[in-house]
Amino acid sequence: MVMHNMSSYNTGPFTLSGIPGLEQYHVWISIPFCFIYLVAIVGNGLLLYLIAVENSLHSPMFFFLSMLATTDLILSTTCVPKTLSIFWFGPQEISFPGCLTQLFFLHYSFVLDSAILLAMAFDRYVAICSPLRYTTILTPKAVVKIAVGISFRSFCVFVPCVFLVNRLPFCRTHVIAHTYCEHIGVARLACADISINIWYGFCVPIMTVITDVVLIAISYTLILCAVFRLPSRDARQKALGTCGSHVCVILMFYIPAFFSILAHRFGHNVPRTFHIMFANLYVIIPPALNPVVYGVKTKQIRDKAILLLFPKWSQ
Repeated sequence: MVMHNMSSYNTGPFTLSGIPGLEQYHVWISIPFCFIYLVAIVGNGLLLYLIAVENSLHSPMFFFLSMLATTDLILSTTCVPKTLSIFWFGPQEISFPGCLTQLFFLHYSFVLDSAILLAMAFDRYVAICSPLRYTTILTPKAVVKIAVGISFRSFCVFVPCVFLVNRLPFCRTHVIAHTYCEHIGVARLACADISINIWYGFCVPIMTVITDVVLIAISYTLILCAVFRLPSRDARQKALGTCGSHVCVILMFYIPAFFSILAHRFGHNVPRTFHIMFANLYVIIPPALNPVVYGVKTKQIRDKAILLLFPKWSQ
């Protein structure tokens, strides 16, 4: 009898209710959300177009940048359209398979973003510390292997979360006080022990990302040592300038990411409204700002973007 009841627990859809406590402001909140999402779509789309059509941008650095832009599009598009429908039309239903799909791509994109930033740090390390060996180390074949490797690693890290949620019985409320499905938020609705979900969902991804952070820090320590050994000031400034946009993106990604993860796991005194609002900003702000940062700080992209958008200015 118990097995029969448990087999029917997962059949119903979930309801995403939005940002608790701010329901009356949903329409107003949707205005900046919609604008920022459009910036993310246009900015990353333009970045991908420029990298695809300009032969001068066909290098490992810009290949990894195109991967970052694609992942940012997946991250924002996984969550924001559903969020906007909640803001405009009220609580929205999402099927259980749809919820699993959303939480997988949300977390997969996060881990893949981190791995791409590590690959970009390695690219800058080779370019600055071993410039004469750059083309022999980062060959097209090696770049493809790195891309496949980090994509497969990110897939392996979060696929178990889908199965961990899928096995849970949901016999209480199916209302999720959020704008999208995320692993622990969905698991907490289950009427079963979710200890393995909590510990796997926290420890494995966080240790993966911390490993990336440590390796990125080592790369930039070696880069700085190499830069300050350069004989001329102009050479030092040029070398640091090539890393400036990457450092900005790293800070925009990791600082809010770690705050959100730690607040979700340990911040029991953090108001739910603040946490969910911050979680929504996290999936929309970095994808919108990344192409802007690279467009402003990377001369090759800036020049090509001006030529494309304002051809008269370039004459």
